[in-house]
Amino acid sequence: MDIFVGNIAFTSSEEDLRTAFAQYGEVSAVKIVKDRETGRSRGFAFVTMPNDNEAQKAIDSLNNAELQGRSIRVNPSKPREDRPSRREFSHRDA
Repeated sequence: MDIFVGNIAFTSSEEDLRTAFAQYGEVSAVKIVKDRETGRSRGFAFVTMPNDNEAQKAIDSLNNAELQGRSIRVNPSKPREDRPSRREFSHRDA
């Protein structure tokens, strides 16, 4: 299951998140989303846990929990909505 983790500290590392979620089961991937231009964390991440029961346990336990001084939001990830690419839409079209 893919899990959305919001409101993470900008200093959080992928290893910090892996450690927090691994308490509840196997973690197969962690990806902190970063700004393309600055490389700085955008304050959210995605964690993948292959076992849905373990993932749900992690969601239930970690949602609103404190991690590095921040109250994190943890939810099942929703599919990204389709939207026009930046190349297909320009301000002149608006």
